[in-house]
Amino acid sequence: MSIINEGDRSAIATAKGAGEAKPTTPGGRARLALILGSLSAFGALTIDMYLPAMPDMAHQLHTSAPLVQMTLTAFVVGLALFQVIVGPLSDAWGRRRPLLAGMAVYLAGSLWCALAPSVGWLIAGRILQSLGAAAGTVLARAIVRDLFSGTAMTRFFSTLMVVNGVAPVVAPVMGGQLLTLTTWRAVFLVLAAVGAVLLLAVVFALPESLPGANRAPAHPRATLRTFRTLATDLRYMRYVLAAALMFAAAFAYISGSSFVLQDAYGLTAQQFGLVFGLNGLGIVLLGQVGGMLVGRVADEHTLLRVSLTVATLGSAGVLSCAVFHLPLPLLLTCLFLVMSMLGIVLANATSLALGGHGSAAGAASSLQGLLQFLVGGLAASAMSLPGQVTAVSMGTTMVVCAAAALAVLHVRRA
Repeated sequence: MSIINEGDRSAIATAKGAGEAKPTTPGGRARLALILGSLSAFGALTIDMYLPAMPDMAHQLHTSAPLVQMTLTAFVVGLALFQVIVGPLSDAWGRRRPLLAGMAVYLAGSLWCALAPSVGWLIAGRILQSLGAAAGTVLARAIVRDLFSGTAMTRFFSTLMVVNGVAPVVAPVMGGQLLTLTTWRAVFLVLAAVGAVLLLAVVFALPESLPGANRAPAHPRATLRTFRTLATDLRYMRYVLAAALMFAAAFAYISGSSFVLQDAYGLTAQQFGLVFGLNGLGIVLLGQVGGMLVGRVADEHTLLRVSLTVATLGSAGVLSCAVFHLPLPLLLTCLFLVMSMLGIVLANATSLALGGHGSAAGAASSLQGLLQFLVGGLAASAMSLPGQVTAVSMGTTMVVCAAAALAVLHVRRA
């Protein structure tokens, strides 16, 4: 079974140069978006689903909140580092083989976490999970770049935001509801089941997107040259860093909100899941609005600049609410404003960054992933340096990262 038939492949090859590459069969395009969106949402799903359980995990594993938060940081850092390995390998070996291996490792890591007897074992299982999730995250972007270009690529990335947005809508709600029935270990059993389903989807429904003739040599020196070329490309780095810093602003909320909203503001695990899900809905809706506007009302760069400006203002609102103890509804409104911009920023920044590097899409995608999750992990760690995550530390981290993303976007070569 293949989601793209031969006629679609011919249409892709013909249209790609014009920037309008797409599978001609609507059903094939929808299945492609569902599978690639699910793969790209792997990281968010694996993070968001267990967030409501973090306070309970600290209690049941007889450990501290900062150590439980380390399970999140370890996953994010592993997700960043492993992408740098998987991406270049996929440029040489094709996309399917690394993806299949990654899904199998993710399944094993999820089962490890479900059986972990201590927080140390849980951190180790999260690192194993991150190896598998890295393959899904980096290769989903690379496959999109293999098949699409120009505005069509931006619009398809916006379509993926539907699935990426559904993950934070469904994941914390499902995690919160599971806690009413069983323990946090069931969350990782569900993640294992999701990994198994996606492994089967890749086996039976996702063809190879990178022809042998377009593959790069698998030599360390060639890989280093590719990364050096990417790192010295100001246009590429500007968009990648803008996306990474915006992700860091969002990740400050992702990693700190369970403690801030549940401990400081008294929300239950179920209420927190609903709030988190509403913000995911914002990612979906605004991501689709961005997809409709690009190429019709504004170009990618303009949409990116406007969305980062809104995110910076929203982050400043979060910090103001924390400092001046403003009502919870106002704080939640500002958080929604920031998170709803994430889909627009990532879709447009990713398309602009990868657009000029089709011959090394795996490496370009992996460097983007490295910076995105590494900066996010560092932001989460910096936020908890005082020993306890507070609304002020979360708001400060968010506004600094969002403002830095907007500043980076305006950097020009001297």
